Amino acid sequence: MYQPPHFQETRQDVLHGLIRTHPLGLLISNGAEGPVANAIPFLIDADVPPNGRLRAHLAKANPQWRLLADAPASPVLVVFQGADAYVTPSWYETKRETGKVVPTWNYAIVQVRGTVKVIEDRDWIAQQIADLTLSQEGSREAPWAVTDAPPPFIQSQIKGIIGLEIEITDISGKWKVSQNRPTADRVGVAEGLENEAAGAPDMARLVRSYGGLDNS
Repeated sequence: MYQPPHFQETRQDVLHGLIRTHPLGLLISNGAEGPVANAIPFLIDADVPPNGRLRAHLAKANPQWRLLADAPASPVLVVFQGADAYVTPSWYETKRETGKVVPTWNYAIVQVRGTVKVIEDRDWIAQQIADLTLSQEGSREAPWAVTDAPPPFIQSQIKGIIGLEIEITDISGKWKVSQNRPTADRVGVAEGLENEAAGAPDMARLVRSYGGLDNS
């Protein structure tokens, strides 16, 4: 990943935090015919040294798991996309001063590299799906649990999936959130995202936080 120093995010708790809030990762591996990619939800076990561990599962009908099982030492890449938003030059004070501005795109992203262990143990898979469900249902007023479904049905579902553990060998983050712009431009971007861009409040908060504008 192209990483200008001013966009680097290296704090592990922040990187893990993005994975928790945006758990749908793109799992990328190599196959005989080239790269293979599938979007699947992940859990992060942050307490596994040195960088944490990812857990997930795939449908057995998905051929990617066999590629992973056949080449267990091959590295994989998982990409987690956080908040993102288009940034118009119209929000920049520099546009009014010099006109020397162009559009850009702000985003927060985490890339994880590691090695995969394919798991067929049904108890492990049962725990994985219970944990994943809890991570999404736990905050709901009336959360659904795996145990709400008939056990024979759940067992039949478990037969159709395969577990994955990815030991993280490298984790990197890029928070491109207008840090490279003058203060007045950062203010304009934050206000523009808050006032004009539907669905962009998360990016506005990042621009304010990383741009030192929290008290502005």
